[in-house]
Amino acid sequence: MTTGRAASWHRFSPAAFWRRRLSPWRTRRLLEVHLLVLFLLTAVASTALFLSCRQVQHSAEALASREAPAVQGLAATRLAALRAEQEARILVEMDLIDVTGSGEAYRSQLSAADQGLSRIADRTDQDLGTVKGLLATYSDSLGLGTSPYPGPSLMREQKLKEAHSLLTRDSVGLVPRLDALQQVQLRHAEATATMGQWQRGGWWLAELALALVGLTLLSALFVLRDRCGRDWNPYLLAAFVLTVLLAVVPLTAMSSTQDDLDGAIKDLRQITHVSRESDTEPADAQQDVTKTSEEVREKTADDAWTTPVYQGTFVGSLLAVVLPALGLGLRLDNDYWRRR
Repeated sequence: MTTGRAASWHRFSPAAFWRRRLSPWRTRRLLEVHLLVLFLLTAVASTALFLSCRQVQHSAEALASREAPAVQGLAATRLAALRAEQEARILVEMDLIDVTGSGEAYRSQLSAADQGLSRIADRTDQDLGTVKGLLATYSDSLGLGTSPYPGPSLMREQKLKEAHSLLTRDSVGLVPRLDALQQVQLRHAEATATMGQWQRGGWWLAELALALVGLTLLSALFVLRDRCGRDWNPYLLAAFVLTVLLAVVPLTAMSSTQDDLDGAIKDLRQITHVSRESDTEPADAQQDVTKTSEEVREKTADDAWTTPVYQGTFVGSLLAVVLPALGLGLRLDNDYWRRR
């Protein structure tokens, strides 16, 4: 009898009363904390992921459209200028100046050099005016050096020496100036394609935030099931699947893109090295540069598929913020907020 009275008193005691009243309040607060934490984490993860993907895509586009063509163009211009002098001297040494159609070989090289500079004019921030002026003067000297003169060929030889001086004079010649432009342009390409510490930090932040989002979503699902007696919330389940996809797909895609960018930079270094170390055999170097340039174009073209991934990341990031808010917000509104 005493035990029954104690149980009855315990059932209607103030402590039991407030415990029953506080249980829904605690569950509601717990769900609200989950909602707030999910909103903050998804906002951080989405922002970091979006900016990181955007930076990689921007680097790929800049390398493909500006930096790589500029490095390739400068190398091609340098080799064409050297090849033009070589062809002009062959023309003179073989005494073919008076032959109809002679000189087409060196003129085509000069035209290629001029076109190379024109193509990269809008792809580099460097001033090409001096180089263009030197190339025009060099072309005139080669033209005079391969022109027919009466009597001894002293004038012709003088013009060829003048052209050689314009081409190779230390610091102020056409080739040294192109070498300096190549060095600067290659540094620009490396800076564009290389992932810096801040970019790596952005990826680490995005992945860490997404991992915390996944854990918080699982915690919210178990709270709803154990404390509220609800089945698995479809919004939260969809958000969890989306979080896993956002943690895997963009990182995999952009890692592949970064590998291609690193490979392209390695090829650009090779192009620059070959063009600067082949003053005596520019024809063979032109073939090597052309082949390597095609490989660079293939590598940068392979990254075109990153655009759909980037767009999907943007849409997925928005859904990652909206879905948890819908899942917990609707449940809180139906079970608690309307009853207040």
